[in-house]
Amino acid sequence: MALTAETESRLYRSLRAAAGAAAHVVALGFPTGVAVLARPGSSLFSWHPLLMALAFSFLMTEALLMFSPETSVLRSFSRKVKVRAHWALQLLALLCALLGLGIITYNKHLNGKAHFVTWHGLTGLLTVLYAGGQCAGGVLLLYPKLMKNWTLAKLKLYHATSGLVGYLLGCASLMLGMCSLWFTTSVTSVSWYLAMLCPLLTSLVIMNQVSNAYLYRKRSQH
Repeated sequence: MALTAETESRLYRSLRAAAGAAAHVVALGFPTGVAVLARPGSSLFSWHPLLMALAFSFLMTEALLMFSPETSVLRSFSRKVKVRAHWALQLLALLCALLGLGIITYNKHLNGKAHFVTWHGLTGLLTVLYAGGQCAGGVLLLYPKLMKNWTLAKLKLYHATSGLVGYLLGCASLMLGMCSLWFTTSVTSVSWYLAMLCPLLTSLVIMNQVSNAYLYRKRSQH
C-alpha cells in the first residue's frame, strides 16, 4: 500500500528528528569517551585529544544543530537568540581548537618530535586555520553592509556552505586521529569501529540539515 505525501513527509520529519537526537548524544558521548581514555591532567598530551574532541565533536556540532527545526535545543527561541548561541559555541570551539593545537605543538617541541608530518597533523592544522577564517567571515553576517555587492541571503548561503566544509574537515581530522598509535593501542576491535562511526553520523546529519536549508531557500524563491 502506497504512502500518502503527508505520511511520507511525517515519516521523513520523524527520521530527521531521530537522527538529530542521535547526533546530540554522539556529540557529547564521543568527547566523554575520549576524556575517559585520555585522563586529562595525566600528561600534557592528554589535553590535546580532549580539547579537539570538545571543539569538533561537541561544540561545533551543537553550534550547527542550533538551526535545526527538529532538534535544536533552542528551537522555541527566536532566530536572534539562536544566532548568538551559535556564535558563542563557535568561538568556544575555536578557542578549544587553538589551545589543543598549541598544546600538541609544545608537547612535540619538548619531546624533540617533528611537527605536522602526518596526515592527522596536517589536516588538523588546516582545520584550525579554516575555523579561524570561518569565524572571521561570520562577522560579515553581522555587518552585511561591508559587502555592498552581496545580499544578506547570499552571504548566509556561502557562510553555510563554507561552514559545512570546515565541519567536514574537523570530522576528518578526528577520524585520522583515531588512526594514530595512541588511539589504536587504547581502543581495539568493535569499539574502534563504533568510535569511527561517531563523526560519520554527525556529518551525515549536518549535511542533511544544510541540504534541506538549500531546498527551502529555492522553494521560497518561487
